[in-house]
Amino acid sequence: MSWMRGITCQLHVWRAARVRWKADMGEFKAAQKEARRTGKRPEQHLGPAPNGFGLLPWLLMGMGAFSNVIQGKTANPWIGGLGLLAFNSLYIYVTFRSFVKEKREAPATRVALALMAVITCGLALGYGGSWLYFFPLLGLATGSALRGPWLGQIALGLTALAATASVFRSGWSASSNVAYGTFLSTMVTAAILSLSEAVRELQAAREKLAHQAVEKERLRFSRDLHDLLGHTLSVIVVKSEAARRLAPGNLEAALTQIGDIESVGRQALTEIREAVTGYREGSLTTELDRARSALSAAAVEPVVRRTGAPLAPQTEALLGWVVREAVTNVVRHAGATRCEITVQSSPERVSLTVADNGEGVPSTPSSPSLPGIGGTGLKGLTERLAAAGGSLRAGPSPRGGFTVTAELPVEADDASEPVAATAPTAS
Repeated sequence: MSWMRGITCQLHVWRAARVRWKADMGEFKAAQKEARRTGKRPEQHLGPAPNGFGLLPWLLMGMGAFSNVIQGKTANPWIGGLGLLAFNSLYIYVTFRSFVKEKREAPATRVALALMAVITCGLALGYGGSWLYFFPLLGLATGSALRGPWLGQIALGLTALAATASVFRSGWSASSNVAYGTFLSTMVTAAILSLSEAVRELQAAREKLAHQAVEKERLRFSRDLHDLLGHTLSVIVVKSEAARRLAPGNLEAALTQIGDIESVGRQALTEIREAVTGYREGSLTTELDRARSALSAAAVEPVVRRTGAPLAPQTEALLGWVVREAVTNVVRHAGATRCEITVQSSPERVSLTVADNGEGVPSTPSSPSLPGIGGTGLKGLTERLAAAGGSLRAGPSPRGGFTVTAELPVEADDASEPVAATAPTAS
């Protein structure tokens, strides 16, 4: 009784597919009706996906043969009835499998098609007349299941087979109609189903690309926001502590620190607005000036050295992010008294090094991709630099302290400027 259970399971699958198809069709019609009512352009909806139910009505082409069997106009009606049952069963089996790529390309589907061809030839040669119209039905099943480069040759072979059987049974007058119907049903069915499948794949690809674009923009914004606010809030905290310490004995110096806090806050608002719009381009010179101010307020001696040619805006922006994140870590975690920032550029590459004499190990959790490196900030910088063909190294220095080194290839705009060296400065 296992074959009975298999048939029952298959019927349940077809019933579930029919329910899903009707639900999709109802949703599609409702969307179209709402669009007509409101006069707005309807949302792009491809409607329910095609399935085997769309090819079942074509079985009505075999009603003439079925009528002959019922009315006793067919010799050996039991053989004809069994042939009808076998052909219709194989037709349903093949067409429903044709809408799943893995099943369509499976050997079982090819075997079922071959059996259909044998049964069709047997019935057509044995009875002729309306039984010849099983060749177009065979073409429908073949076009739905075989959509590869060999379809044209197979369609011509089926057409020739249909024409030969028709000439043998009914003469030349009927052969042209049967042959034309067989070729047309094979090619048109394959073309329509292939086009529908391609459109749905393109729609799915477009939705996937749109989703990836949203995820990429979300990642960019979260990364920018982390880098902006992490540095800005650290500077505000450090300068607030400095103002609190200076206020009892040096009110003027404390007011200077408070003014810096106001300036940093206003600048942060501007940078956040620019980050939201996606047009923020940092200046390395500006970031180095801010680094001096933040380090000095935290009682860390800043030493800045910059040599080489001017850099392209994109390169300066990336290095500015590195300076911002590295100096923020020095202020917050290092416990250092001195921090050296060195920028060196050659005709091929530019490097930035931020080294301190602190404890040498950040207090934040390490990143899996960068052993010993703190948090999401340096991980985000690694991703930024890698996308631009650069690299980031960070870790304890052999001489003590913590060192962050970033390297980037020099862009064409960088190399086009004359080389100009800036003397080392310390403040």
